[in-house]
Amino acid sequence: MTVHRAAPSRTRRRRSGRAHASAGGRKGPLWGGLAALTLLGATGFAAVGWTSADRGGAGAGGDSAARDEPTGRTTSSPAPPSPSASPSVSPSVSPSSPSAGPSEPVVPATGPGTFTTAPGGSAKVGKGTVLRYRVEVEDGLKLSAAEVAEQVEGILADRRGWTADGRSAFQRVSGGSTDFAVRVATPGTVDKICGQYGLDTGGEVNCSVDKNVMVNLKRWELATPVYAKDVTSYRALIINHEVGHFLGHGHVTCPGPGKPAPAMMQQIKGMHGCVPNVWPYDDEGRYVTGPAVP
Repeated sequence: MTVHRAAPSRTRRRRSGRAHASAGGRKGPLWGGLAALTLLGATGFAAVGWTSADRGGAGAGGDSAARDEPTGRTTSSPAPPSPSASPSVSPSVSPSSPSAGPSEPVVPATGPGTFTTAPGGSAKVGKGTVLRYRVEVEDGLKLSAAEVAEQVEGILADRRGWTADGRSAFQRVSGGSTDFAVRVATPGTVDKICGQYGLDTGGEVNCSVDKNVMVNLKRWELATPVYAKDVTSYRALIINHEVGHFLGHGHVTCPGPGKPAPAMMQQIKGMHGCVPNVWPYDDEGRYVTGPAVP
């Protein structure tokens, strides 16, 4: 989920920049009502539909993450935030840790607050003025910045992603000027960066602040109950949701029972009758949306 708030735009943002946090300002228990979501787990994943063939030539094991968490931009100095989750996932901490389950990674509460940038870059995808972005992983985590970058590239290049609007184009870089950064960090570091812009991510959600798309490691590794068995798809939802905030899109809710959940819906708060979906557009290129959330 994402917590969001408007922030002045210094780059090519279609609307005034916003800070978003997936917790929605944390007006109540973040996990309230999630128990009901597990009922969708067994039947809903067919709607997600992430396959390598669907990735529009994108290069990595596709991950889905909806922007139910804060959206952000990447810069050394704070900017207004917005909080908002590769088939192969590296645990953030060794699974041999006493509290770690056989397949569940341990998520450190906090980290040093410094980051490693993924090397290399990608070709431009999409039409329009290109938005250059970096992918960064907080130091000390057992995540490969290069692998995370490959996943993010695949999500942003997918034909059901934001490039389907005919205006958005992306290119990953590792140096020079950038429009935003996707940063995977521990809950404590996400709280600190998002909190500089007045967002309360509560150690649980993502946010989007200035040029920082902050991805909470807990959501990246563990997803949510509805996506617990499809963490890869939830990662696409995180990226699509938070980058959607960066592009100027606000939160919406479920358009009706049995319909695909919009990527800009805070799915971590409940599906409200919708079925799981992590993409902004469907296979026919139609925008998946619903009633705006005030």
